[in-house]
Order: sequence, then C-alpha cells, then structure tokens
Amino acid sequence: MSADKQTSRFQQPLKQWIKCSVWSLIYILFIVWVGNFWWLILLPLIFDAFISHYVPWTWWKKTKNKALLGIMGWVDAIVFALVAVYFINTYLFQNYQIPSSSLEKSLLVGDFLFVSKASYGPRVPNTPLSFPLVQHTFPLLNCKSFIEKPQWEYHRLKGFDSVKRDDIVVFNFPAGDTVTLKVTNPDYYTSCYGYGRDMVNSRKDIFGDIVYRPVDRRENFVKRCVAIAGDWLQIKDNQIYVNGQKQAKIPGIQFNYYVQTDGTRLTADLFDKLNISVDDRSLLTDPQPNQQLAEQAQYQIVDSGFDPKFPIYRLPLNEETYDKLKKITGVTKIKIEQSKVFDVFPLGGHKTWTRDNYGPIWMPKKGATLALNSYNFPIYERAIRVYENNKLEVKDGVYYLNGKPTKTYTFKMDYYWMMGDNRHNSADSRYWGFVPEDHIVGRPVMVWLSLDKDKGWFSGKIRWNRFFKNAER
Repeated sequence: MSADKQTSRFQQPLKQWIKCSVWSLIYILFIVWVGNFWWLILLPLIFDAFISHYVPWTWWKKTKNKALLGIMGWVDAIVFALVAVYFINTYLFQNYQIPSSSLEKSLLVGDFLFVSKASYGPRVPNTPLSFPLVQHTFPLLNCKSFIEKPQWEYHRLKGFDSVKRDDIVVFNFPAGDTVTLKVTNPDYYTSCYGYGRDMVNSRKDIFGDIVYRPVDRRENFVKRCVAIAGDWLQIKDNQIYVNGQKQAKIPGIQFNYYVQTDGTRLTADLFDKLNISVDDRSLLTDPQPNQQLAEQAQYQIVDSGFDPKFPIYRLPLNEETYDKLKKITGVTKIKIEQSKVFDVFPLGGHKTWTRDNYGPIWMPKKGATLALNSYNFPIYERAIRVYENNKLEVKDGVYYLNGKPTKTYTFKMDYYWMMGDNRHNSADSRYWGFVPEDHIVGRPVMVWLSLDKDKGWFSGKIRWNRFFKNAER
C-alpha cells in the first residue's frame, strides 16, 4: 500500500474522530469497571471501525443487489441487538418469571420481574461466551447455550448496595452444579441421598444424563434472605430467630393448614376469593398417603380412612386468609401442619432438625475462622470443599485441608440463608444449605407483568393491579 493511501485512511471528518474518541473512552471506562484489562486488545477494532477501515465492516452497503442489501441490513441490526442485549442482560437488568409458589403471597406465580444486577454489583460472567436471554439450554434444540471454555474466576463489580436481611434476592441454585436432566426436582444430591448415588448415576432411563453447570449457568431462584454472613439463625415452631431476635412480621407469609368442615364442601369461588391457586388446593380423600397426615393433625377418622362426612383440606394460608376462613360457615377446625421429618440440610448430618424447628446454625463470613469438629463438619463441608475449591478430608479424626493437617478454616466468601415466604411449600436453604456470595444474581425491583395461570385471557388472566408493583419487599 502506498504512503498516500495509508495517509488517506486517517483523513476522516472531525465527527468520525469524535465518535471514535467517545466510544473508545466508554470502552476503556467499562474495562476499568470490569477489571479485565485483556479486553484492551480489542480497542484497535473501535479505531478501525471509525477511522482506518482496514476491515470492510460495511462492505454490503456498497452492493447493488437489493436482496443482499436487505438481508445484510437485518443481519446487522440483529447482531447489534444481540450484543446490546448481552451487555444489558449481563451487567444491568435481567427479566425473571416466578415459576413456583415459594414466595407467595409476596410474589405470585406468573409475576414477571425486572431484576437489577447493578444493585449488589454485577458479576463478570464465569462463561463469557454465551447466548443472551438463555440460561443454559436452547429451547427446542435442547443443547447448551454457552461454551464452557474459557471460564473466568469470580469477580463482582461495585454495586449500589449489599444484601441485607429480609431482601428478596435472585441467585443461582447452589445445588444446581450437578443436574440429572430427566429429574431436576429433587436436586441431584437429594436424589443420591434418597436412592443411592450408584442408582442415580447408572439409571439414565429414569434420571437421564448427568451434566455439570458453572455458577452463572445454574438455575435462577428467588427467595427472601433471612440471615446474612456472621448471623446465627434458628427456627422454633416456624418462627425465625436471628441472633436471638424474633424476625419482624412479614406481610403475606403463609404456612400449610389442615381445614376440616362439618360436611360443607369449599367451592372454587371461595378459593378464588382467598387467592388460593388450583395447584395449592388439596382435598384429602385417600387414606394413603394422607392417613398419617390426618392422624398427626388429630382429625376425625373412621377406621383406616376418612369419614366422607367431614372433608379435610390441606391449604396454604397467610394471616389474612386464615382469619377469613375461620369465619366461613361450616369450617369447624383449622390446624397448622407439623413436620417431624429430618430430610433437611445437612443431609445425613445426624441432626434432629426439621423444616419447622431448625438450628441454631451460623452463617459463614469472609475472613472468619471456624474451628472444625465432628458436629459442624457436615454443615460446612460443602462450602469449604465445593464453593471455595478446597480438598477437605478426615482421617483418623484429623482434618486435612489441601493435604495439610488443620484444626480451623478461614472462609473466603460471605454466605446467606434464603427462605420462601410460603414456608411449607418452599425448597430453600433448609434443604440445600447456604448461598455463597458468588451465586448472588441481583435484586428484583419491579413487577412489569403478571399472569394468573388459572384464569383465561378474558376472565382475569392479566393481574392489572400488580403492574409496576415494587418487588423489593
């Protein structure tokens, strides 16, 4: 190339130099914020796009083929949109739909949320090469939506706030690192506890293939943070205590109750007025497996089954709906459901904890040192070994950390305890443990759409009263 042609490449209008300078500055500031200076190697591409034009970025604009011009115009717009969506979805906002009733009545099934990633500080993605708006699997294609390599270390950018008690938080499912594709609920570890690891790993006809997912590709969950790093938590008869203090009353929180009537059948219209969804309405008519539940609730039973004259319902109720139901003609008894089952975290940890009476348990805090012993080892083993990437073993009563004997461990991250407001219908920290800080996604700030799955489009499917509702509390 002649010197004249080389010089002419840089003879661009002033507005092009201004555009190049502005976009270069924005890109450099973004790199400083992200803290990954390897991205500086892409800076010459911005200069070339505006000034030097060694790469023919817009070659298609010079073609006389109208069909090609139209197609490439769409391709250009789509690529730009995908790049913009990728950065917005990764660093600023994400859409999230409430799939289950675990947070009712604070957030409802069918609520669509704007989730702010800037609130707690956006994470630099573990898997940067991924398709936007898809968490881990392409619909229909049933293949991964991300490339596993490279994987970057955990790094969180500075946010506006930190996770506080009683915040509603979106996070990646901690037990979602290993997934059986045919059985996702219960999670892999609970299935192994119940059926045995060998069976889960060998019976692909039942459980399907087993896949591993990086932190940012695990399922998104939304729960309420009831305890933060450094807190002590205990649950006594369904009441949460943090550092010895009773948790403040949360409007809408609900539990399961057994409701018996004098023979009156509760109607669908009544359930609608009480905002109890179809999936949550249960009439106990089969003595098995409900016999044990009914006996526990001390309800009217005849021989080995139920007396059909006295229907028993199992319903989730909050304080408001409980008071309303008590006044319904025909309701004779309402009793809270109790649990004596010990299938809670840590699985196999030999604790006598249940869903309703749990702990006390301490939340690991970054920089805090824990004295290891046989009592707390089952509680903190996964955090030390899996979440903080250590080799942890016990031999003849001696603890070995990365091959060296130790009596203590100092945590590298903060941990949180997440629970649903629908306390008896929530798969939460009581079942799978702590949420590490590197799993925190963001804070839901607003409901922008809400659809009732039990209603038709012309019979109340759209919940207009929930539009633009504050979703932070």
